[in-house]
Amino acid sequence: MGEVFAGRYELADPIGRGGAGAVWRAWDHRRRRYVAAKVLQQRDAHALLRFVREQALRIDHPHVLAPASWAADDDQVLFTMDLVAGGSLVHLVGDYGPLPPALVRVLLDQLLSGLAAVHAEGVVHRDVKPANILLEATGTGRPRLRLSDFGIAMRFGEPRLTETDLVVGTPGYLAPEQMLGADPDYPADLYAAGLVALYLLEGARPDSRELLRHFMEHGTPPAPKGVPEPLWEVVATLIQPDPAARHRTAIGARKALAAAAELMADTGPAPVDPAREQAESIEIFDQLGPLPDGFGPNGPLKRASGIRVGTTGTETPTPTPLTVPRTDPPEPHNSAYSSASSASDTGTPPVSGARVPLPPEMPAAPATPPPYAPYAPPDTAAYTARDPRAPLAPGAPQPRTHARRRPGPPAGVAVPVLLLALVCYAVGFWALTRL
Repeated sequence: MGEVFAGRYELADPIGRGGAGAVWRAWDHRRRRYVAAKVLQQRDAHALLRFVREQALRIDHPHVLAPASWAADDDQVLFTMDLVAGGSLVHLVGDYGPLPPALVRVLLDQLLSGLAAVHAEGVVHRDVKPANILLEATGTGRPRLRLSDFGIAMRFGEPRLTETDLVVGTPGYLAPEQMLGADPDYPADLYAAGLVALYLLEGARPDSRELLRHFMEHGTPPAPKGVPEPLWEVVATLIQPDPAARHRTAIGARKALAAAAELMADTGPAPVDPAREQAESIEIFDQLGPLPDGFGPNGPLKRASGIRVGTTGTETPTPTPLTVPRTDPPEPHNSAYSSASSASDTGTPPVSGARVPLPPEMPAAPATPPPYAPYAPPDTAAYTARDPRAPLAPGAPQPRTHARRRPGPPAGVAVPVLLLALVCYAVGFWALTRL
């Protein structure tokens, strides 16, 4: 079976890997469900402090995948999250290429909703990109997006863990002000969200340098082919190089996106249900694959400690049958043992754990326990006769006992006292010779 981490999380199989550690599918024996466990190695205090910051986030939102619990074991630490099986936006684009604009609008709205919850907690994500945006395995139903990986996120007022001139983030999704060393702010996350939307519309990673050059020389670039103008206006506002020209908050960007959805519905031939439109061509299926050997839908079939997990959720030890080792029988010394030996020689298989019949000369155990006998005190006379330490008769002279030894000085005190006495003697002798 898999390794049991901190006595609670049993690692099943790795499902992802990043710069800070590996992500495992693990069984939580306390909550009795599969979770995603991010295991990190405590390489230095810097990495440990980032881990402490990340696991401290507790953001309860349907479109945010924040840590739920954490544990430590020897030189490793981990924290757990909900298990999201639909893969990331990278998997979705890799399977289908450019996505329908209506579906992109739904996904962008969910991403902005998650960012609004994160920003409401005073946290800047700083690493919004398609690989960190996961999807539930909803099949052809309405998609559900989860923003994950808060490894480099930070709160306002907290000290930065990097030097001022060192840029932290993923190249290609960094806002221009971040590349210039500005302090992290909410508009930087919104800029990355706009680039994610452009990635979904075009089916390829956008060239941020080319976009910046186009904005500086020609202004806002035209909408990609097949993208409605109202939707493109929202995306183009999010990717403005100047932070003041972007939406200041994720809530404001969501309002603009809702207005764009109404315009898209008015200009189309008929009102469009985004979930119904994308359900005909896009399917978000399970990307994790089957469970490894030894694991089932209800958890591990057998724990690493050798304890079998029952179907009712309780753990019971697996009984080990007591067997009699099969050896060559000794020479028979009576007819009863001889008949038993001949029976096994005729081909009758020995029974595992069977009792071996006792020889006749060995007394068998009584069928019933002996009757209860009341407690009788020992014979004092006999005790006194054979024990020299027995008490003397009344009036007899008592033996003289040794006086109790007075306790000596505590350990470690005798040597200093002796040295002090020698010093005093030397000083006194010197004084007498000077008279």
